[in-house]
Amino acid sequence: MENFKIVIFLMAILIGLSAIAHKWKLPHPILLVAAGLVIGFVPQLPDLALDPNVVFVTILPPLLYDAASRTSWHEFRTAIRPISTLAVSLVFFTTMAVAATAHFLIPGFTWPLAFVLGAVVSPPDAVAASGIIKGLGLSRKTITIIEGESLVNDASALVAYRYAVLAVTTGSFVWWHAGLQFLLVAGVGILIGVTIGYMMAWIHKMIDSNPIVETALTLLAPFLAYLAAEHFHMSGVLSVVSAGLVMAWKSPETFSYQTRMRTRVVWDTLIFLLHGFVFILIGLQLPFVIKGLGNYPFWEIFSDGLLVSLVTIVVRIIWVLGGAYIQGRLDRHHQKRQPQSTETVVNDQTWKNVLVVAWTGTRGVISLATALALPLLLDDGSLFPKRHSIIFLSFVVIFITLVVQGLSLPLLIRLLKIDPQDNTEEEHKELQLYMANNTLHFMENDFPLPLAAEQKEKITEKYHLQVQQLTKAIKRKKRLRMNSSLAKELQPDPLLDARQEITKFQRQLLIKAHKEGEFSDAAIRKVERELDVDEMKLDLQLPKEPTQL
Repeated sequence: MENFKIVIFLMAILIGLSAIAHKWKLPHPILLVAAGLVIGFVPQLPDLALDPNVVFVTILPPLLYDAASRTSWHEFRTAIRPISTLAVSLVFFTTMAVAATAHFLIPGFTWPLAFVLGAVVSPPDAVAASGIIKGLGLSRKTITIIEGESLVNDASALVAYRYAVLAVTTGSFVWWHAGLQFLLVAGVGILIGVTIGYMMAWIHKMIDSNPIVETALTLLAPFLAYLAAEHFHMSGVLSVVSAGLVMAWKSPETFSYQTRMRTRVVWDTLIFLLHGFVFILIGLQLPFVIKGLGNYPFWEIFSDGLLVSLVTIVVRIIWVLGGAYIQGRLDRHHQKRQPQSTETVVNDQTWKNVLVVAWTGTRGVISLATALALPLLLDDGSLFPKRHSIIFLSFVVIFITLVVQGLSLPLLIRLLKIDPQDNTEEEHKELQLYMANNTLHFMENDFPLPLAAEQKEKITEKYHLQVQQLTKAIKRKKRLRMNSSLAKELQPDPLLDARQEITKFQRQLLIKAHKEGEFSDAAIRKVERELDVDEMKLDLQLPKEPTQL
């Protein structure tokens, strides 16, 4: 009962702070971590030590699945080269760099212990990354690279972690065996995830018009993918990500509109709560971590944590910038061999995005959970050496990367003068125009049902009007884009303003009818749902201002 009260208390803090962060445009991950730090030192609260099993089995699967299911397979496939380079090569390179730093500069760290620390802090976290970059107006490709890297890098880091811990506990380690194991664990994990993804898509198709059951099934999918892979000692992380990507690809032909609307609301709420709990729990661990240090000099080990944090940040910057430079040279060489190509491969905007990717390496709950999952004892029964030091150093790296890189990323974007590149609204109008034009063609040439001329004209009138409005809006937007100052002065469509006022009036009428009791609640709820759908459609047509942290 006491733990339930604490969960309710944390949920209240989470909801309140998230509302404040949204209203004041604050970076909510950093605000929630800071709140967790403060709450952790409240004397009346018990120590809330994070259970690694809760993270890996309960929290991680739905977070990864949701992020993967929102990822475009086309964009992910296009960016697979930088994603794989960051998620595999950079993870192992960071592990080795941190291990060398710990072994030579931090007293008491043997090579196996140093590799454990390196494996723990090497992977940027998907939860932290998505929370930090949200609303910054980055290009779609940059977001895909950052989020894609964070989705798949845990597999390589966990394999390195598993073998480093094995080397500490048993005293033996075989490099080639670890390499083969990584290929096996990753490959079979992906295969299991793809299989489960297609299986879930087939089951959804078999369930006919039952959005409640289908929504519940989507909640089951990430846990099924994770546990199935882990049962065979394969990568549960890659299994969940693969299943999510498959469902993202299959969802347009799998889900009904009722299921999509219901599922999105349920998942948005679930992910909001899980994200918030993760960041608060990170902050709450500090008292527990400090207590585990015992008599070890705090400022000495804190300075070691700053050193490890610096190494993780610098290594990423060097790797990303160096890789982009080499790739740019290769692309220019290829371009010279094909003079008919006039496309500029590397430009100023590209390098700005590369700098953003290089600076976005925030660590999060995965690093903390793997550190806390370290065994207490070795095979010979002795205590696991430097366990509390590794946990504390990992916490410092998480905190430094979250706070320093998280707070400075919006500033970096402003200094680089990266214009918001979210063209979703423009693409939305172009897609609507594409749908309307093709619908008119279908009605005029291929419509299978017999219709009188008056009936057909009545139906097509809507689409003709839509084509005219969309064509005018797209041309106007393109003209205004040529002059940024005019684009900022873009005024809403008077027709949309009028529709908003009508909607407000209808809302008031509905509230009045509800209070007077002249109509049944069932009738009122039905009209309310119709108004909700109309207002949602209207909201999609309104111009959106880019959000900033």
